Parts: sequence; C-alpha cells; structure tokens
Amino acid sequence: MANLASTYRKQGRCKEAEALEVQVLETSKTKLGEHHPSTLTIMANLASTYRKQGRWKEAEALEEQVLETRKTNLGKDHPDILTSMSSLASMYQRQGRWEEAEDFVLQVLETRKTKFGQDHPSTLKSLSRLASIYKDQGRWMEAEKLEMRR
Repeated sequence: MANLASTYRKQGRCKEAEALEVQVLETSKTKLGEHHPSTLTIMANLASTYRKQGRWKEAEALEEQVLETRKTNLGKDHPDILTSMSSLASMYQRQGRWEEAEDFVLQVLETRKTKFGQDHPSTLKSLSRLASIYKDQGRWMEAEKLEMRR
C-alpha cells in the first residue's frame, strides 16, 4: 500500500496517495508503534504528499515530529536524521524561509563532510542545495564559490 501511495504521489494523484498513506500510518502505529523507523518513514512520506499539495503547515508538523523522534531514538548524526533535516530545508526553501533552510543545510553539510568526506555524493548534494538557496536569494558570488567546489 505504501508503494502504491508513492506511485500515486509521483503521478500527482495526491488525494489517493494521502488516503493510502493515512491508512498505512494508522496500521503501522498500531502494529509497530509510533517510534518505529517504518512508522517514521510513512510519516515522512505523508509529509511529502502534503508538501506536494502546498499544505505546508501539515507537512512541517509531521516532518518536525519525525525529526525529533529520530533524534531521540537514533542520535544526532544518523543518516535518517540528516534526511529529515534535508527535507525540512527543502520545504523551507520552497517557502522562501531562507535562514531556516540555510541553517539546516549547513548542519547537514558539516555532518556529511565529517562522516563521509568532501567528495561523497551526499556531501556534494548538500553543497548543491546550499548553492541553490544562495541563488534563490541572489547571493550569486557565494553560490558560484560553492558550485566551483563541486
């Protein structure tokens, strides 16, 4: 059901995706618990569906809940936490919330540099996201410096 919901979301069939994701989330909470990694992934997927519909507040609330639960259960440097932070940064960027987006991306970037190295694809993806945030703000020189490093 979760895979079908993902397919619907990617096709732009968000109402159908949402209906399935809500059902999967409730089942997962009942069977696995609210803090189980699979439950958190389902919540993040539902947040993605909300984001795609422009339902920013609902998406943000879910993403923040996922992030905080992952921090509590996994520790601050776990890859799933970095994924949650990246998702929030992307959402903030789309809303023009530059400072919040930049703050999260910088945290993710520094952690990825330390854990994976400067040339790792995940680190480079974070550099690209930061450059994109700078470009969105017209901070061309800073964006250019980052793009030259990739």
